Amino acid sequence: MFNFIDKISYTILIFVAVFMLLAPFKPMPHVLEKIIMLKNGTLHRPIDIFDLFYHLAPMALLAVKVYRDYAK
Repeated sequence: MFNFIDKISYTILIFVAVFMLLAPFKPMPHVLEKIIMLKNGTLHRPIDIFDLFYHLAPMALLAVKVYRDYAK
């Protein structure tokens, strides 16, 4: 099921994950902004929730790839 993750190189996946965690660079990265909203209890709009998952998706793929490689 996750065979497509095995085909992605670590270099590309790490680059994309870091880029998405830091994007946009000014004034504040979206992930940080959304985590602050989550902490304050103001993360209610569906677009904000989608945006949080969108920016965290490459990090989740990287975690799955690392798990799959070291669980073998």
